[in-house]
Amino acid sequence: MSVEQKIARFTELTGRLRAEVQKVIVGHDTVIDGVLICVLSGGHVLLEGVPGLGKTLLVRTLARALDLDFRRVQFTPDLQPKDIIGAVQIARDESGEERRVFERGPIFANIVLADEVNRATPRTQSALLEAMAERSVTVGTTSHALEEPFFVLATQNPLEQDGTYPLPEAQLDRFQYKLNVGFPTLDELDTIMTRTLSGEEPTVDRVMSRTELLELRAVAREVGITPSLQRFALRILQRTHPTTDGAPDVVRRYVREGASPRGGQAILATARVRALMRGEAVVAESDVIASVKPALRHRVILNFEGEAEGVERDAVLDAIVTGTARA
Repeated sequence: MSVEQKIARFTELTGRLRAEVQKVIVGHDTVIDGVLICVLSGGHVLLEGVPGLGKTLLVRTLARALDLDFRRVQFTPDLQPKDIIGAVQIARDESGEERRVFERGPIFANIVLADEVNRATPRTQSALLEAMAERSVTVGTTSHALEEPFFVLATQNPLEQDGTYPLPEAQLDRFQYKLNVGFPTLDELDTIMTRTLSGEEPTVDRVMSRTELLELRAVAREVGITPSLQRFALRILQRTHPTTDGAPDVVRRYVREGASPRGGQAILATARVRALMRGEAVVAESDVIASVKPALRHRVILNFEGEAEGVERDAVLDAIVTGTARA
């Protein structure tokens, strides 16, 4: 298959996938695109928004359109790691002898929704960490591989903080994107009410198989990026650190720690998918810039002054991008 054919197939399938999701999800186009970009680049997503905005419906609809195994886990303070990864049980065979059997938990799915992930204790949150990073889980001394594609979408409520456990930076860093889910517009609310109160549920058609999804991921890795554009992305990443030469004043004043190298990987991997979704085989500067905020907003840590003054991380990233010239 030629490069042109691969690009045409990629744009055709992803366009159909977006259309199927938009049959059910009203508005939130930026969020939908962000989730699709991460699925196509093999990353995980953290969604932040108040309850009732359709976060669960979004991921369930996506799973239907991709014909993937979907599991939802409601995170609560009493949830245990075994409730996520599974546990070894004692069972009896036909002869009556006891044997140890591993009962798989909901993590053994293609798409896992970790709903209100910050309501579980750190011990339970950490059960996701190995799965997200290594695509495997360890029970006792045995490791169990997770089937690809494997994608975690976690949600958290930014308003309600009582009884929650903020995600540690090491776990936040495993999410490729953090997407903010805003409140719908008046027209979008009107459409939502009309759809939901009519009792008619749109039919979601399967767009592609898991094999086709993995093939599209492989195509995305072939997209070219010039050395100068890659250096541009990495200078943006570097300038999130207050001790770096060229860091803007807002970073030096309000940022305690900048983004990790995983942030650079997230920018470049998702910029490749953005290029393909535009029908191009080479990454453009606009693709890199569009990936900066969702890839870095959860990786930049503000200092006490920044938190006290309510500094927005997106504003910090805007200042960095504006002050970074492409060589």
